[in-house]
Amino acid sequence: MATHRKPKQHPLVGGTARTAATLALAGAATATALEGTGHAAPAPTPAQARAQVTRYYQQAEVATEQYNGVKERSDRARSVLAGLQDEAARKTERLNAARNALGSFAAAQYRDGSMPTSMRLLLSTRPEHFLENASLADRAGQGQAAAISRVRRELLDVQRVRTTAEARLAEIRREESALAAHKRTIEAKLDRARQLLSELPAEEATAIRTGDTGAGVARAADTAKASVASGSEAVGEVARAVSGRAARAVAFAYSALGKPYEWGATGPSSFDCSGLTQAAWQAAGVSLPRTTYTQINAGRRVSRDRLAPGDLVFFYSGISHVGLYVGDGKMIHAPHPGAPVRVAPVDEMPFAGATRPA
Repeated sequence: MATHRKPKQHPLVGGTARTAATLALAGAATATALEGTGHAAPAPTPAQARAQVTRYYQQAEVATEQYNGVKERSDRARSVLAGLQDEAARKTERLNAARNALGSFAAAQYRDGSMPTSMRLLLSTRPEHFLENASLADRAGQGQAAAISRVRRELLDVQRVRTTAEARLAEIRREESALAAHKRTIEAKLDRARQLLSELPAEEATAIRTGDTGAGVARAADTAKASVASGSEAVGEVARAVSGRAARAVAFAYSALGKPYEWGATGPSSFDCSGLTQAAWQAAGVSLPRTTYTQINAGRRVSRDRLAPGDLVFFYSGISHVGLYVGDGKMIHAPHPGAPVRVAPVDEMPFAGATRPA
């Protein structure tokens, strides 16, 4: 007679499992009770809020410069694609003309028949007349061969251009995907900064947003206001200290004081940091690349103690911010959203290097 035994229970089944479930429910209840009676995290102090917002702005600026670089590549690819499309259209017209010429030869051959020349000579009642026609036919045959060769050549050219255009189009699509990713990063960082500012008293939030807090930034704001009020006098002083293209670049930067920051903007009504420096030197007849990463290599490197008006000054270890040096330890730059183009001390941010475009 078979022995019937009680099945063994898994260690987590039965009493042990019930005990674990009971403890888990108790823990959840305790956590809920604590959440209900706990206190909200203390609001950040203005200094903490300013530091956090600054981090968000800097992170957004890093993404902005990456966005600018990708957009520059995308714009170049689009320009090349437009040229390739025009070239493809011209080559297609030549291909169609070659095909039409070949069609004319084919039609003439059809009308004349395809009997071999030797046979037609033998059957002809007037061999001398046929020989004359045969000479013409040989020349026509040579023309037909040339037409076929031309069609083949034009067809290969069209295929080559179209293949190149397809590669450019694929590149543009990849760049557009990267642009969208950088845009999402920028907007996310700026949204976090706005959310943090919205939790502060209005006066403190405005001060942080415009950068009118902290000793160095306060000096920058005061200098900016004074420079806007007496911009022509400041430009005159710079003109006496420096001449040529650098003076024109500095004059442009002074004319941009007070204009809003907008990521991705190159003027004339708004700027981001590298957009401002690019536009300033463009006004002086010098073409700079679009991003901080490339602008720092667009000229001769200069040490901090050798700075002259018009030099580009770069900040942070990642070279994510740039301003235009205007002398006396000051620069003009586009700081961040909410803070317009203004004069600021060079020492208000971690200095990374400088270059002289002209």
